[in-house]
Amino acid sequence: MKREKQNIRHLSLEELEAYFIDRNEQKFRVKQVWEWLWQKHAFSFEQMTNLSKALRQQLANDFSLPALTVDATQYSADGTVKSRFKTFDGHLIEGVLIPTDERKTACVSSQIGCSLSCKFCATGYIDRKRNLDYDEIYDEVVLINQQSERIYDKKLTNIVFMGMGEPLLNYKNVLKAIERITSPDGLGMSPRRITVSTAGVAKQIRQLGDDKVKFKLALSLHAANDKKRHEIMPINDSNDIHSLVEALNYFYQQTKNEITFEYILFNDFNDSPQDADELIKIYRQVPADLINIIEYNPIDFASFTKPSEEKTDAFMHYLEKNRVNARLRRSRGKDIDAACGQLANKEGH
Repeated sequence: MKREKQNIRHLSLEELEAYFIDRNEQKFRVKQVWEWLWQKHAFSFEQMTNLSKALRQQLANDFSLPALTVDATQYSADGTVKSRFKTFDGHLIEGVLIPTDERKTACVSSQIGCSLSCKFCATGYIDRKRNLDYDEIYDEVVLINQQSERIYDKKLTNIVFMGMGEPLLNYKNVLKAIERITSPDGLGMSPRRITVSTAGVAKQIRQLGDDKVKFKLALSLHAANDKKRHEIMPINDSNDIHSLVEALNYFYQQTKNEITFEYILFNDFNDSPQDADELIKIYRQVPADLINIIEYNPIDFASFTKPSEEKTDAFMHYLEKNRVNARLRRSRGKDIDAACGQLANKEGH
């Protein structure tokens, strides 16, 4: 039986060194291969042109180098670019490049599908197939960065884990991907420019505090009392608002990192002055930096609608009057289903 070859990117630098020592190869080869894997983004051993043909062949015999490929790309009228990526085993995930004058942000996925079934999110209606490996998450960033350089002549400035899946349910791979993205021998990005968004897994939020992570955290709140939140986000059963408030405070004590709340406005559901009051109460209990109020983007499966401009303005005004740092996030990429909550990999029908 043919044994599964090990993915070479799943080796640590030390393991790669041991492999070369075993084969009496010179030590500088390790650095060369490591650079090809994490800095020059070789997607095959053939591309490692400063290695001898024999060594490239040897590596190809001993290891696999699975990489994401771009399966389809859509361009929005507002400059947003959505990519459908294909994994080595044929799954599809989506990532988005969101450009503004000051920033080029990559919105990346962490799972294939999602197990949380949030009622307003297209990904929530797809079963979770598997977690993405850290090198696959890394590839998303690399490929979106290449797009940014090609289209806008600028490197990525920010990364948000707000694509498909719940990052904290793929904890190890997400942290390892961020370690490679921020490492000087990886993409060398500042962790302060990375935001991980969670639907709220209290235990893992505390774990982030214990692990003293350096990136920012965003909590998708979307309803400011347990009854409503439970209706739209089943995860609230096991992670109620009280437990999340405690976990966020613990995270902040341990890391002093920025925390934001995400709050999608749904018409006649969470957009009344009373809802705003409840939201303010939660905001006051956590050292949160900001509340992002998000325009709802309708999806086929859900019955929610977007509130009128007047209602949205009134809600924002109420928050501001109460000295809450809130920002209205207008949707980007709606015309290509690339906006918040719309990522679902519509297959070509």
